[in-house]
Amino acid sequence: MSNIKTVERFFTAVAKNNKEDIMSFFDEDSVFNNIPMGPVKGRRAIWEILKITAEASSEVLFEVINIAETDDGVVLTERVDYFNMNHGKVAFSLMGAFEIENGIIRQWRDYFDLKQSMDQMPSDTDLSFLD
Repeated sequence: MSNIKTVERFFTAVAKNNKEDIMSFFDEDSVFNNIPMGPVKGRRAIWEILKITAEASSEVLFEVINIAETDDGVVLTERVDYFNMNHGKVAFSLMGAFEIENGIIRQWRDYFDLKQSMDQMPSDTDLSFLD
């Protein structure tokens, strides 16, 4: 299976917004670098970041604008991540890179404009995870 297919399966799991399905793509050596927030390592730490939007959303969708795989298997994505939250829908425009090994995401890096994303959130949103 191509690494693109693995990433597409991961996006489907995210759309289902089910923790077990989502976390099946990671292990204790996986790293998620949600730039500009900084990297975390391991399933539990990755979930601590993902749950912020997953638990606050009734619907999640990763709309892929462009997807490509490099010769060495890195999957590059241009996408808009939509989260239907209590206060309304938010859209995060971003670029991502996924390094896959045997169906496991080893490295996941997302690059986005934090201010643009946070400007969509209510003023009382807990942003302590940014510290």
